[in-house]
Amino acid sequence: MSGAPTAVPGPRVGDPTVTVDPAESAWAEYVAAARQLDGVRRAAATAAGEQARSVTAAREELTGVRERLAAQQSRLRELGVPAISLAPTPPEVSEAARSMAGGPSAVLAALRAAGGWADDADAVLAAHGLPRLARWPARPRNLLVYGPLALVVPLLQLVLYAVAGAGPVTVLALLVGLPLPAVAFMLGWLAVGRVFRPRPTDRVDRTPRFGALVCLVPAVLTAAGLLLAMLPG
Repeated sequence: MSGAPTAVPGPRVGDPTVTVDPAESAWAEYVAAARQLDGVRRAAATAAGEQARSVTAAREELTGVRERLAAQQSRLRELGVPAISLAPTPPEVSEAARSMAGGPSAVLAALRAAGGWADDADAVLAAHGLPRLARWPARPRNLLVYGPLALVVPLLQLVLYAVAGAGPVTVLALLVGLPLPAVAFMLGWLAVGRVFRPRPTDRVDRTPRFGALVCLVPAVLTAAGLLLAMLPG
């Protein structure tokens, strides 16, 4: 027989004869519990941070959407939309509440969707020319109304003179045209308030002196020119 050393078997798992150090076992369990607790804490901190960011973003989005909706509501009321049509119905409010029941993230998503709808509404309103013209300075804006009305009668008188010449018909047209600048001014005054309707709390600037001057000057110049043309040479 050779003198090779014989291997000594080590302790086997579950062997009741093996002695386990209680301190080492408690330490291992403590480390495992601490690691699990740290993972839970990190996950909770991440979730809380994301929720806080969602809340902040939702508040900022809410402020912007409110401001845009208030401006759009005023513009729609200027265009004659009834106030009752601009308020959400109870079923719409209930549906919106259900869509935001998932917490700040759901609220933020709903507000961003509302912002997209507000973009679409702005595009539709921007396609309508009158709201943009209403923000022009008063005199250039009102000139778009007073000017065409002031030119109607003088142009008709010039056409009539070109057709009929210096005769009784042209003289009659001049006499009939004397009070028409005042009529044109009144029509323009009413049209400015109708076309460029202000917000309910504002007053429309009809620039009456400027409008009267615009309506009077073409009529006076046309009448003077026709009278000079009809005088015998």
